[in-house]
Amino acid sequence: MSTKGLDHVAIAVKDLDVAVKYYVEVLGFPPPELEEVADQKVKTAIFGHGMGRIELICPTDPTSSVAKFLDKRGEGLHHLCVEVSDLEGTLKSLKAQGAQLIDETPKIGAGGAKIAFVHPKGAHGVLTELRQGRPSRE
Repeated sequence: MSTKGLDHVAIAVKDLDVAVKYYVEVLGFPPPELEEVADQKVKTAIFGHGMGRIELICPTDPTSSVAKFLDKRGEGLHHLCVEVSDLEGTLKSLKAQGAQLIDETPKIGAGGAKIAFVHPKGAHGVLTELRQGRPSRE
């Protein structure tokens, strides 16, 4: 697995507007880039550019995995995202090593990048997103 580093940290929130206001008005972040990712049933607000961004995610559908996460755990850290150079190869390698995958084939995520998730049981208790593609918001 060839990792390029931490792409972003994702925080699940119940109300995107309220959370964005906090990050901008209280913490002093510049306004984020907003995007709806219909396939994932979320709206995102991404703060920063390049590696190490913060992504707020808010469900757009009460049946989405993020909505279920919020119901079970409340707001907070949802996942870490790692940039990889070869997503398909990384998934094959992880599967061969016995890691529990949520996605065995890539999907399209925010910024049009290819993504896949590793189950927390396969990543020491942390939901991990693997991302390959043009860096979003460089």
